[in-house]
Amino acid sequence: EVQLVESGGGLVQAGGSLRLSCAASGFAFDDYGIGWFRQAPGKEREGISCIDTFNSSTHYADSVKGRFTISSDNAKNTVYLQMNNLKPEDTAVYYCVADLHLYALWDDYVATQAVDYWGRGTQVTVSA
Repeated sequence: EVQLVESGGGLVQAGGSLRLSCAASGFAFDDYGIGWFRQAPGKEREGISCIDTFNSSTHYADSVKGRFTISSDNAKNTVYLQMNNLKPEDTAVYYCVADLHLYALWDDYVATQAVDYWGRGTQVTVSA
């Protein structure tokens, strides 16, 4: 059974940092792209970053580029999202996702959100 378990969310002041973790199991970690979507209240879900766990290539949405860094620890089957200089508009539920072709077809997955596997999400709240 595929499982994606997020952790690390919480409440932080603007300008602060958080690191989200996504622990993956039930599939061949090195074969998959793993990423993060987020959904703010009243807004559509947004794809913000993904990583090819085989070669560590990455994609970032313009809204987080330069502030967020995605990385993977293949020995631990875990992907991290380091979030720095957080802003109130980063407040959202953050979802870990995985799909065999996530990195190669990232733009398509951002548009369709037809990703195979989703975690349950972790809340990030940034206060002004």
